[in-house]
Amino acid sequence: MGIVVVEICDSNLMNTFDIEAIIETEYPEVAVLINDCLNFCGLCRLKPYALVNNRRIHGKTPEETLDKIRKVIEEELAFFNE
Repeated sequence: MGIVVVEICDSNLMNTFDIEAIIETEYPEVAVLINDCLNFCGLCRLKPYALVNNRRIHGKTPEETLDKIRKVIEEELAFFNE
């Protein structure tokens, strides 16, 4: 089985809730990494975003972004489970 990695910038709006616990509880095969910086200068202050297997996922709110992250995780897991 493949692995999915979700990366979050420590300064990002996604840290308004415990995304690491949420994702890793729902998807045990997914690793969530909280980094000091993901080198998308300024983006973390403008909108919530994350990298899912190096794909930038963003939304207008942290909740919308989390829903999009879940969708991409499902796509990635489906790919590895084929």
